Amino acid sequence: MNSTGELPPGADPLPPRPRGPFSLLVLAVLAVGYTLWAAQDLILPILLAMFLALVGNPLLRLLQRLRLPRFLAALSVLCGGLALAILLAAQLVQPAADWVHEAPRALRTLAPKLQKLTKPMQDANQAAENIARAAGGDAGAHPAQVVRADTRDPYRSLTATPRALAAVLAVVLLTLFFMVYGEDLQRRAIALLPDRQKKKLTVEILHAIETEISRYVLAISAVNAALGLALAGGLWLLLGLPPGDALLWGTMAMLLNFAPYVGPLIGIVVLLLMGFSSYDAPLQALAPAGLYLLLHGIEGQVVTPIVLGRRMALSPLVLILALMLFGWLWGIVGLLLAVPMLVCAKIVLARLDGMEGWARLLE
Repeated sequence: MNSTGELPPGADPLPPRPRGPFSLLVLAVLAVGYTLWAAQDLILPILLAMFLALVGNPLLRLLQRLRLPRFLAALSVLCGGLALAILLAAQLVQPAADWVHEAPRALRTLAPKLQKLTKPMQDANQAAENIARAAGGDAGAHPAQVVRADTRDPYRSLTATPRALAAVLAVVLLTLFFMVYGEDLQRRAIALLPDRQKKKLTVEILHAIETEISRYVLAISAVNAALGLALAGGLWLLLGLPPGDALLWGTMAMLLNFAPYVGPLIGIVVLLLMGFSSYDAPLQALAPAGLYLLLHGIEGQVVTPIVLGRRMALSPLVLILALMLFGWLWGIVGLLLAVPMLVCAKIVLARLDGMEGWARLLE
């Protein structure tokens, strides 16, 4: 083989590279999945910090153009985000506490309302049971009762709060360090690559990931915030909810909308429960969920395609599978990170030779 990688005339072709058995590939995938699940306490803060740093990079560059040092710019962006989060949380603490306090009473009043709605189905079920007994069924049989023991650890609540605070602090500090030192670390890591072509490809991929993810997250955050504000305004102006409660449900809708399909489904169920526990008339009880469904339909079918366009389109089936996988691995944080990680995979596959078909598979 010469320096250009071509075989000389008359030379025998190289034998194909041997491939490992399929069982080894399955075992490797299972090992990686178990590692991602077992090491989630270490992996999730790093991934969340990288995600938040990508979101803040456009604002960071804007402040740097204004001659602000990188450290001060990163600190300003981080403090601004924390201030907004704390301000929003302060507005939601009291309404959330009131709903948690009233939840048992609301559920007790909800049961008779649901029983009235399901009474025709219960009557039909009772008639079917009577027919079965008349046909020779065992009328004396009693369903088995399952007794569950309370296995909750009383000391778990004492350790959960410090661990949660430590995880939040780790995410905040890692986000600051990624924004301040991430660019230098990336440049030095690329310098370690031996081939200039690989360096160029790596720079292109990293730049595309940063640009696309930043645009995607900023755009989808603006769309979700508009959806939450529209829902809160509708609940306040049209249905007469107090402003704090309306803002609480609007914030819930905004956060749930970051997980496509799964989040809106949870939001509809929660708003149905809220409506039936707050209103007596059936149509009025269905109004909050109906309003949310209408706004979500407008957002999903009109607003989001206009804002993001076709370049960020993902296959609904692949998206559902990714949400199931990362939600099973990492819970709520996995649902939040599933779409950005899928977008990253699509960007990388689209720029690697021979992998363009896999990128089209994700569309």
